[in-house]
Amino acid sequence: MKKITKKTGIAIFTALMVILAAVILLYHNPLADPADELLKKSIACVLIAAAIAAFIVLYDKITVLPVELYQNRHLIWKLAKSDFKKRYAGSYMGAFWALVQPVVTVALYYVVFEILLPNRQQIASGGALDVPFVPFLVAGLVPWFYFSEALTSAMTALLEYNYLVKKVVFKISVLPIIKIIAATFIHAFFVLVALVIACLYGYYPSLYTLQVFYYSACMFIFVLALSYTTCSVVIFFRDLQSIVNIFLQVGMWATPILWPIAQFPQKVQMFVKINPLVYIVEGYRSAIYGRQWFWEDFYSTVYFWVITVVLFILGAVIFKRLKVHFADIM
Repeated sequence: MKKITKKTGIAIFTALMVILAAVILLYHNPLADPADELLKKSIACVLIAAAIAAFIVLYDKITVLPVELYQNRHLIWKLAKSDFKKRYAGSYMGAFWALVQPVVTVALYYVVFEILLPNRQQIASGGALDVPFVPFLVAGLVPWFYFSEALTSAMTALLEYNYLVKKVVFKISVLPIIKIIAATFIHAFFVLVALVIACLYGYYPSLYTLQVFYYSACMFIFVLALSYTTCSVVIFFRDLQSIVNIFLQVGMWATPILWPIAQFPQKVQMFVKINPLVYIVEGYRSAIYGRQWFWEDFYSTVYFWVITVVLFILGAVIFKRLKVHFADIM
């Protein structure tokens, strides 16, 4: 593959961002509040401008990661499969244990909300579509378990494979992504469980269900963007593992997984949607039992991808700057 020059790379990225900004400015939702729409456009344009500036200044540090990942794509796939198998090596039931947790979790929620607390599950979505609580909850748990498992395992990838970090010739940038791919194997099974549960409640797969692939890709890239920061910092600050675990406990309640976002006023919903995971969680619900395409929520889609790009730029810079010290600390 022909190498793209720095000047060309910056020009392409800037052009894409300018086109995106133009689309945002020209887009108009007749049902939206003008003040809210102006605020969303302003925030999006500021983030886009920041992303362009960071990309120009830090081009070399930012592009090194995507290039290394592409060049080592075959190695990444082999290591990801090996990591998944190794995780359950030595146990009699092997990878079956990876599938037990989602099934047991769903079973527990079914007993609690369908049998012990039947009134709680009657109506959960609160919007135009009335959905029983169990499929509503499971559709929210699917991306959250994926996020939790992928983030925690990718964060400790360099610590777990410290013997590879100390090898000068090995591209350590591939280690976080192999953990995320391994978590994706479990996630794929959990998605099937969620679809089966939706079918039991009368919500059968449709064209909208194909969006599961899109939202899974969103989560994959979002976690990857975060992981390059966390896996770098945790080497120097081991307490980060405990901080992230606390964040995940709080984050599950701060994200509309157990409660419907539609029950709050529009102003509160805008505040809640600052959390990028809201976009993915609500997207999974649209894919599993909803009737909305991802591009229909235009501002949320733009906001999510701008935030993800900014986080990836930040992670790439931090990883590039700190990796020369990894072997010494370990």
